[in-house]
Amino acid sequence: MIPLLMEPGKPIVLVVDDEKNIRRTLRMVLEAEGHEVREAESAEEALPLLETEPVDLGIFDVRLPGMDGLALLARARDLWRDLPVIVISGHAETPDVVEAMRRGAVDFFSKPVDRDRVLVSVRNALARRTLEGRVQALSAREHRFDDEMLGESPAMLRLREDIAKVAPTQGRVLVLGESGTGKELIAQEIHRQSKRAAGPFVKVNCAAIPSELIESELFGHEKGSFSGAAARRRGQFEVAHGGTLFLDEIGDMSLAAQAKVLRALQTGEVTRVGSEKAFTVDVRVLAATNKELEAEVREGTFREDLYFRLNVVPLRAPPLRERLEDVPLLAERFLRLACRDNGLKPKPVEPAVYAQLRQYRWPGNVRELRNLCERLVIMSGDRVTAADVPADVGPRPAGAAAPPPGPGDLSRYGEVGLRELRDLVERDYILQKLEEHDWNITQAAQALGVERTNLHKKIKQHGLSRTARGAAPPEEPG
Repeated sequence: MIPLLMEPGKPIVLVVDDEKNIRRTLRMVLEAEGHEVREAESAEEALPLLETEPVDLGIFDVRLPGMDGLALLARARDLWRDLPVIVISGHAETPDVVEAMRRGAVDFFSKPVDRDRVLVSVRNALARRTLEGRVQALSAREHRFDDEMLGESPAMLRLREDIAKVAPTQGRVLVLGESGTGKELIAQEIHRQSKRAAGPFVKVNCAAIPSELIESELFGHEKGSFSGAAARRRGQFEVAHGGTLFLDEIGDMSLAAQAKVLRALQTGEVTRVGSEKAFTVDVRVLAATNKELEAEVREGTFREDLYFRLNVVPLRAPPLRERLEDVPLLAERFLRLACRDNGLKPKPVEPAVYAQLRQYRWPGNVRELRNLCERLVIMSGDRVTAADVPADVGPRPAGAAAPPPGPGDLSRYGEVGLRELRDLVERDYILQKLEEHDWNITQAAQALGVERTNLHKKIKQHGLSRTARGAAPPEEPG
């Protein structure tokens, strides 16, 4: 049976006791507190619920017919390592209670059930779980303090305003932008400012997972469902329960996986590979891509219905060339972090270095800047000087066209995939032709062998401008 879709953020408590009156009493007490309650009269009945539905808290009787509560506790902890369990005992000081606490139970109460005692125990258990989640999130953030959105440019100020509006809502967000612009940081910031901040933030790089494994990664699998599936595995939708799931490079996902993601978004239900049982998850999905998904939809490589489901609120990660005033701030941070990560003392930096970095186009965006800063720290002396900056980083002489990309020139693109390389080469070649023809769109289009309208689309797609600063190119008369 497929369980009903639960209310987002409403804790689910599984009560396992062979006494019907105890279960009824606990249900009344817990539902009055706003909790969802699932019941089972035996461990054997409870296990399928634990295997198929995310549960926030377990309340298990120690003495059960068949498999006892201690064995159920062990199985539950195997399935959900962070699941808090409270045990019930007819006698508060039995060896069974001591053993249950040793095995990981967070509390116990005795029969007959006292309402106030139950509420205190449940509140403490759920509060402890929430606190542990916050501690983990803060700890992870502390270790990633270098991964934060920096910048005071108009483009970044607008982006922060948009994030502040959308983050507290349940709206799905599609983050668009070139490779290296920090799309993951935007998703992290949305999660941090959301009501789910205490929950997990789970990232899945769809481009890095083979198409035959993406469904297992997202939805989990049952033991023996395919070759190599030696044990049951939770999918990332389950792992992200109560939090945010970030699907990076969503445009690289297979059509089969897209269909299952669409179903999960529509119903809130997921099904492990090799299973017919569906269960509900409470997950906010954010997605990102450097592709033109509308073009992918036209070509039949991306589902139109999924595109509209994901693209509720589109946010654009601005390329670095559109916020060059942020380069000194970013570079200062990256240089300091590079010193720290490489065990070096902080190095003084000549102001001329920042001035030179501000005049470069940064085709690889923030990622390229960070890599360059690490290179400068490693290869410089006691201080970083303008002489340490590579010759190809900085302004080109007036009227000089960009050098045509060729086999000997590809190293300047860094470590990128074939698709990203193609886009970068296309961008540079179009810019070269535009500058060769003094930004005469008609002449540049003829040189490129494309229609003017197509060239205008490419200029917009790649964010090109005559000043390489983000301003739109001038329109031609007629």
